[in-house]
Amino acid sequence: MPGEAGPAGRDVPGADPPDLDLPDPDRRDPDRRGTDRRSRDDASLSLEPMVGLEWSQAIELPLVTGDAASPADLRVAWVHRAPLSQVLALYRAAGRGGATVPSPWWLRALADGTLESRDAGFRIEDRVHNLLSRRPGWEFVPWAAGGESGYWEFMPSEGTGENRRTPTTIVNTSRHTGWIDMLPAHEAAAPEPVPIAGPAELRARLGEIEAVR
Repeated sequence: MPGEAGPAGRDVPGADPPDLDLPDPDRRDPDRRGTDRRSRDDASLSLEPMVGLEWSQAIELPLVTGDAASPADLRVAWVHRAPLSQVLALYRAAGRGGATVPSPWWLRALADGTLESRDAGFRIEDRVHNLLSRRPGWEFVPWAAGGESGYWEFMPSEGTGENRRTPTTIVNTSRHTGWIDMLPAHEAAAPEPVPIAGPAELRARLGEIEAVR
């Protein structure tokens, strides 16, 4: 008969469903709903410092890299060796919400979709270094703050005595797809960087760049 229980407590087909007084999730205590939201927000906030710390460790370099003679000598952090998918995932997690994330130029370019691969970024750095290291006056500066790959200075443009200034500098960049910027020698505020359209143009303009003193 309708309403009777079948074998093993199963309802007989056609039986009326039991009238259970279940809580309506949309009618929960508003204070409880607020507590749930705050709990989720607090959990998210507590994760942010953890992701930030993990990213700091990902770009951290050994102290001995202060003696690095080339960009290749600086490629010993986790971001240089780990699977690229993991590197990009952590980078994006660290930058969630628009946070500024210290990172190598090639990683920013990869995240923007303008560079084909991490190895392509390494090749650009190596081509610049091979070009400048063979010319007199150029020195590689292994300053890797924020995960960067160092830069090159033309020391004759520094001047002497009281006339010393920041020398002409070549640095890799993600600002444009030539991947190279030149900052002319200057005394006070840094001038706007001059874009260089790749290693071939850098080679062609070196005489002009070195003449600025």
